[in-house]
This record gives sequence, structure tokens and C-alpha cells, in this order.
Amino acid sequence: MGQKNNNGDTKMRIHNKYAVEAIVFFSYVLFAMAWVGATANMGAIMAAMGIETLAAASMLSGSVTVAKIVGTFIAAIVAVRLGIKAAFLVSALMIGVGLLTPFAPNYELLLISRFVVGLGGALMVVYFNPIVLRWFEPGERPVINGINAVAFNAGTAVVLWLIEDLTALFGGWENTLSAFSIASIVLAGLWMLVDFDTPTAAEQPAAGTEAGAKRKAANEETQGYGYGEGLRDSFNWRYALSYSGVLCFYICLFTFYPKAGITQGSLVMWAGIAGTLAGMYFSRRVPARIPVIRWSGLIMSVCVAGLSFSDSELYRSAFGLVLGFVIFFPVTALVTLPQELPRMTPERITVVFSLFYSISYLISTFILWLFGWLVDSNGGDFSSAFSMITLVSTTLFIGSFFLPETAPKKQAEASAPIAESA
Repeated sequence: MGQKNNNGDTKMRIHNKYAVEAIVFFSYVLFAMAWVGATANMGAIMAAMGIETLAAASMLSGSVTVAKIVGTFIAAIVAVRLGIKAAFLVSALMIGVGLLTPFAPNYELLLISRFVVGLGGALMVVYFNPIVLRWFEPGERPVINGINAVAFNAGTAVVLWLIEDLTALFGGWENTLSAFSIASIVLAGLWMLVDFDTPTAAEQPAAGTEAGAKRKAANEETQGYGYGEGLRDSFNWRYALSYSGVLCFYICLFTFYPKAGITQGSLVMWAGIAGTLAGMYFSRRVPARIPVIRWSGLIMSVCVAGLSFSDSELYRSAFGLVLGFVIFFPVTALVTLPQELPRMTPERITVVFSLFYSISYLISTFILWLFGWLVDSNGGDFSSAFSMITLVSTTLFIGSFFLPETAPKKQAEASAPIAESA
């Protein structure tokens, strides 16, 4: 579809919201594929450089953590300075820097490439929400949020499931990782064609209508909503703290649990895809958000305890499957909730999710250190650490009592029995 610029030239622009969502979704899928693929081949990459020290490996892990914290925190600043379209483009191009990872001639360049890729992914995940808010109507957002929520798991699943076939197809792991990065750069090129100049129906309802008046008032009221306002907004703290326990456990599951002989992480990941799909359907059908978040959080904490302290592989597998489902089942409701708050705009929601992720990652960094310290302090025994992470995992359940319900009161009351029986 063509559009004329100021010089009268015709440029190809992408106006279709589903095409926009496809670019966003597959950009993050490719980030996951590049990230997990490089992690899976990190031994080969470092061996090719002759680097085998644990200190070097820990530096790489540390750079990932710093990239996540820094990236999510500065995401709103980048968006304000550049605009959402350009900010997303920057994040996509950063992910494309992964092209350097398999061919890095030295450790320093490898470290930089991993940091930049991680930074790009951290920025991108924040921009999902303002993009969804801009392009999609309220009734469509739960489904789109759910689709975006499963993007990382989808990319991870593809790599874990098809990595050998992909390596054979491209003729080596180096070419495979390069293909992921090149595909990311191609998507970045497509993103440049997305039309952000013409207001969408979701972004700007017709003038003279009630929706249009509310939108105009929201834009005026939240203009200048920056980090200062965001940090003073108690909702942002309640929201981030509620999610932080989920993130802490999820990272611990893949970082420390295998060292304790608990290897059900893959089951959690696969069940998570099913949980996300179910959450998309449920959140579209049931407008109440809090019951979904609350009871999923309670079941999650029970299953964390079961997975952590059970001696039976069968029970651990069962707890792992349920865990994966209930960790991701409420994600659609959790992500959609801020979009449904009064006076929410793309600018404000960028700050909300920038703080949401950066606060969560900061807390998870401390909890991961505390987990390792507890194990070391107890001579390699994981019991105290497992007790701690089980307690931390309750933040979603506890936090649900402090989050606002965005569904109209009558609809929330009507759907609560459905949610509680699900």
C-alpha cells in the first residue's frame, strides 16, 4: 500500500496491524533463537578461542544480567528520545549484532556482542506493550499480549527441538547462528516500512465520540509521565513486586535446579506454551484479571514447594507440568491489566513496563545471589535455598490483593465464579 511523502515520492508502507504484530512476534522469536542457540554452543565458541576459565564464563553470565537491568530501565528514555518505532528498530538492530557472536576473534568482542544482543532483547520486550496499545482495540489486546508472551518460549522450543536439523541445513553451528541474526536484520528492515505516522483506530478514536474525548484527556493528563512520576506511582511498585517472585523462580529453575538433580525445566517450558494459549483464550472470554492472577499464583507456590522437596521423579514431573501451565496461564491477564487502566497511553505504558521489568530483574539478581549463598553456606545442601525460593514465589498470590481489578464491577462479579472454578 503506497503513501506519499512530503516530496511526492511513493513509499511502500505497512499499515496492516496483523503484519505489524507478525514482525514484532518473530523479531522476539528470533532473539530467543539467537540467544539460546549461542548459549547452547557457548562451549564450542569459547573452545575455539581457547578460553576455558570459569571466570570468563561467569563474566558472560554477568553481562547478560547487566544488559537486562540496564536495557529494561532505559527503554522508556530511548522511546521518548526516538519514538516507539525508532526505538524498536534500535532494539532489532542490536539483536542483529549477534552476527558477531559465532565469529568473534577474541573474548572481548564476544562479551560485547552478547551484551548488545541482551540489551536489544531487553529493550524490545518493553516495547511490546505500547505497540499493542497503539495498534489494537481493547478486545483484541489479550490475544495479542498472549501471543507476544509465548514468543521467547516458541523460539527456545524451536532451537532445542530442531537445532541438529538446522545445523545440518546451514552447514554448521556458526552458519546457523548467523542465519538467525541475518533474519533479525531482515525483519528490522521490514519494521522500517511500518507506518507510524497515520493514527490507528485504536490510537485515536473518532473525534466527537466519548472514546475520542477520553483518549484526548488521557493524552493531555499523562503528557510528561516520566521516570519520576513512574517511581512515585505506587501501582508500578505493586505490579513489579507481584511479578518478581515468578521471575526469580523461573531463572533459578534453569540456573540452579539442574545442579540439585532436578531436571524438569524442559517440562515447565513446554507446559508454559500450553498455559499461555489457554490464558489467551480465558482472558478474552473472562474480563476479570485478579482471580486469574491470584489463584494461579497460589497453585504456582504449592507446585514450587512440591518440585523442590519431592524425592519422586514422577511427582517432580507432575509438579513441573502444572508449574509450567500456571506460571504462564496468568501472563496474558497480568500484561493486559495495565493496558486497561484509566488514562493509559503508549507513552505512560512504556514507563510502566520499563520499571516493571527493571525492578523485577534487580530483585531476581539479588535473589539468585542469595540462593547460591544459601547453598554454599550449607555445604551444598539446597534445602534452605529451596525454602527461600518457595517463599519468594508467593509474591504473585500476595500481590494480587494489592492490584486493581480493571473489569467493570458487574462483569468481574459475574466472571469470578468462572475464574475460580477454572
